Amino acid sequence: MSYEPSVIEAKWQKRWQDARIFEVSQDLAELKKKPKYYVLDMFPYPSGAGLHVGHPEGYTATDVIARLKRAQGYNVMHPMGWDAFGLPAERAAMRDNIHPAVITKRNIDTFRGQIQRLGFSYDWSREFSTTDADYYRWTQWIFLKLYEKGLAYLAEVPVNWCPALCTVLANEEVKDGKYVETGDWVEQRVMRQWMLQITAYAERLLEDLEGLDWPEGVKEMQRNWIGKSVGSEIEFEIEGSDQKLRVYTTRPDTLLGVTFCVVACEHALNQGKPYSFAKGSMQGAFTGYYAIHPLTLERLPIWTADYVLAHYGTGAIMAVPATDERDAAFAKEHQLPAREYDLLPKEQWPGVRKTQYKLRDWLFSRQRYWGEPVPVIHLEDGTLMPIPEDQLPVKLPDIDAYKPTHAGEPPLARASDDWLLVQLPDGRIGRRETNTMPQWGGSCWYYLRYLDPKNSNQLCASEWEQYWMPVDLYVGGVEHAVLHLLYARFWHKVLFDCGVVSTKEPFQKLFNQGMILAHSYQDEAGKYYYPEEVEQQGMDWLVKASGKPVKTQIEKMSKSRYNVVNPDDVIAKYGADSMRLYELFMGPLDQVKPWQTRGVEGVHRFLHRVWRLAEKELTDLPGSSDPALWKLYHKTLKLVEEHTLELRFNTAISHMMIFVNEATALARIPKEIFLGFVKMLAPYAPHLCEELWERLGQTSFVSIADWPVFRLDLAQDEEVVVVVQINGKRRADLKVCKGLAKEDLQAQALELVKHWMGELSPSRVIVVPDRVVNIVLNLTEK
Repeated sequence: MSYEPSVIEAKWQKRWQDARIFEVSQDLAELKKKPKYYVLDMFPYPSGAGLHVGHPEGYTATDVIARLKRAQGYNVMHPMGWDAFGLPAERAAMRDNIHPAVITKRNIDTFRGQIQRLGFSYDWSREFSTTDADYYRWTQWIFLKLYEKGLAYLAEVPVNWCPALCTVLANEEVKDGKYVETGDWVEQRVMRQWMLQITAYAERLLEDLEGLDWPEGVKEMQRNWIGKSVGSEIEFEIEGSDQKLRVYTTRPDTLLGVTFCVVACEHALNQGKPYSFAKGSMQGAFTGYYAIHPLTLERLPIWTADYVLAHYGTGAIMAVPATDERDAAFAKEHQLPAREYDLLPKEQWPGVRKTQYKLRDWLFSRQRYWGEPVPVIHLEDGTLMPIPEDQLPVKLPDIDAYKPTHAGEPPLARASDDWLLVQLPDGRIGRRETNTMPQWGGSCWYYLRYLDPKNSNQLCASEWEQYWMPVDLYVGGVEHAVLHLLYARFWHKVLFDCGVVSTKEPFQKLFNQGMILAHSYQDEAGKYYYPEEVEQQGMDWLVKASGKPVKTQIEKMSKSRYNVVNPDDVIAKYGADSMRLYELFMGPLDQVKPWQTRGVEGVHRFLHRVWRLAEKELTDLPGSSDPALWKLYHKTLKLVEEHTLELRFNTAISHMMIFVNEATALARIPKEIFLGFVKMLAPYAPHLCEELWERLGQTSFVSIADWPVFRLDLAQDEEVVVVVQINGKRRADLKVCKGLAKEDLQAQALELVKHWMGELSPSRVIVVPDRVVNIVLNLTEK
């Protein structure tokens, strides 16, 4: 029988589903007999476009790890769910006049089907969406805990208002004056909004980074976003006024170099004088005020400029143009003075020492429909009443339109009085909060709900949290390196303080997979050509077809550039196992890589070679193959295990390819070796391996078979004893593998005799492979 992925893969996906082999036991006593491993993907937002081939890269990586860990005897938690609230579904609802819930369900069904066709070993019994009332009930419950602790509050704050979307955005969602998701322009307004006091946890968010196994670059991004600095606050008298200008500086020693002061546009000195300057410019305006230098009593003009941030420090700075680049540029633009100065001794510094953070409290209100209702009632006297816990969830009502009201209120203000107005037991009438939570809310804690998804009495039972947490491996895109991770860590610490969780941090190890890009081909007329067609026909065909010069680029997949590759198409042609293998063979997981469909053909041929190996004579007779094959098998086993656990999937696959090439050249293969190789390959190509496992007479599933046993004695190369000399005198013997490279031999020899060398360094090292290493020291050296 030939290798037919379409037949094999459907067969084994159904068998896995029917046998429910990837579902985690609910018997905690039984679970505790084995170690745990919690491997988690950053769960996807199910858009209408479905998956493209870039999305499954991280999912494939975590699935390989999950399958390997099961084989090694771990209880593995490997769930999947959906981050489904937010603007895209709401905008689609407004465009198509369909309820967001209907759109969301349709999108989830599409995503789930595509993911399941790839054969990932998720425990689907734990699946949920953030839009499920049974889920967001607990998102609302966490909000109440924040409110009880004074960490959720209402305030009049300057906000980023997006007129196109009629909603506010967090600072983190705006770049260069535009909403990062849509490119719509954003303007500043002052509005009464819900805020979360993440700043109360700034120091802990910094300190606890140190114990995490995260990429150093991500840690640094978190540190920079929190932006801790230790400096001083200095007060300047304001001429002709009882007010004082407080400035924050990390360099109080430069006080004698100050020639003017600058305040943010939103500073109290500018009340009634709204200023608006171009972002990134050195534009500014004189406020009409003068500050008095606290030491020299000099009059210093106070200016307004956009380069001073209202939310950092005091929103005011002392400008030292002689040594500060931005101050110098501003002074040059406005013809302000600069002067040379002496540093001020520490004992003469005025004001007090103070720690500041760039981190601002989290703007938590959204003027949207498709989000979690905030569980608070506004009373007639202006006070607030949190919804009692036993009345959660506050469900989203049906409304007649998803846009704000004519009065500019959020969409939920369109709800009927039956939902909007609440009569209290004492006869008072309250009005429900009409702002909803941002999409970030539901994604802050989902990793906990997976552990106990059907619990109607608790967010997560403590016994399950204590067994499974923290997440051992968390994989997702680097685009979430700041916001999602920072917000999730904040909520987790609040839950820790509430006694709900037992760990200070949610994600012990983090890995960011690189983006998969695609080729795009565009002629001078702006017409795009499908990459697959170009791959098949060649560039000469493209030039002739276009009749014009063609620009080739590697960029993000986009429908408008005709370069989106649908995984369903790849699976239909090559099979899910080929796609899984290619996703991980393209290059290191953390690097950006271009997709090339013809590259799938190479791994597809490799799987055909594996299939044909099973058709060879598989013998159980001892000594029925070259001992070199046993050595290669055990070496491959060790390397595949090590490289897989190190997330070096491409090199693990390379070692398996080398093994198959060697085995293909032999007339017969020991059955034990081939069965071990099938186990080895199974995390990567599970469908093919299940079929071969069954055809070789094995019972149960290879997906839950034990990992092969590695034998060091069969993997070792022949050893030799190398003499290590210092200035020709024998000092030690070094046992190494025969044929060890010169540089490795030298390094081991130097390490072995370093106590003989003391502080002396070798002037020369003479290496004769497999025989001798002579270290020449200059004995006259001190």
